[in-house]
Amino acid sequence: MKNLKLIFVCFFITAYSFADVSPKEKEALLKLYHATQGDRWNVSWNIDAPVNTWQGVSVKKGKVVGINLEFNNLEGKLPDEIGDLVNLEKINLGFNKLEGEIPKSFGKLSNLRSLELFMNKFEGQIPAELGELKKLEILKLYSNKLTGEIPESLMQLPELKELLLGSNHLTGGIPVGISALKNLEKLSLMDNNLQGEIPSEIAQLSNLEELILSTNEFTGYLPEEFIMLTKLSTLMVSDNNLSQEYRTVSGDTPVSVSNLTLETATATMDIEKE
Repeated sequence: MKNLKLIFVCFFITAYSFADVSPKEKEALLKLYHATQGDRWNVSWNIDAPVNTWQGVSVKKGKVVGINLEFNNLEGKLPDEIGDLVNLEKINLGFNKLEGEIPKSFGKLSNLRSLELFMNKFEGQIPAELGELKKLEILKLYSNKLTGEIPESLMQLPELKELLLGSNHLTGGIPVGISALKNLEKLSLMDNNLQGEIPSEIAQLSNLEELILSTNEFTGYLPEEFIMLTKLSTLMVSDNNLSQEYRTVSGDTPVSVSNLTLETATATMDIEKE
């Protein structure tokens, strides 16, 4: 009898460990599948099989924690139900054909650490609701058709390490509140329509390694305070309306801001860096 009970307990624990996801999470995934022409994906899902067998979906203890559908021919608009995947930690939908606005419901994903929607056709403004993602470390929205200003709410993401918003149609200036992003290592805003002076508050980002601001409409000079950016190894500010030209620097050696004035050197091509 004891052996029978032990077998039953072991079976129960095993079944629980590999239990399928909740109906609400599964329904959210199905909404994503149908809204983005899942039957035409490069690698489709067998929606009759358990969710943990679906390509690109990571399930842990019966919870959907990851989605990676990069380069998978997703077309259409993302459904609002994506906000029901409340256990999601990472999502990568890069290099697809997604369009429409980025759903505000992303702001409900409080466990999200990485949001990658680059190389699509998203338009409209960056949702201010993304500022609710307090665990977010990586935000990659580059190479879309996004408009409007950089939301102030993004300056309230204490864990953010990478903010890549290049190759969109963003306007306005860089929020001075950017100084709050103490963990930021990479900032790329290249190829937008950003204006105004480059804020000296960026100099307070002591962990910054890459700063890419080329091909905008910035004016003035590089702030002298940038000399404090001792970890900065990549700086690109060409193709702006700055009062003087600066060399593009990219490498492993920290940038010496005092030696960036362009005299006879030729700047190298700026590229979006990850």
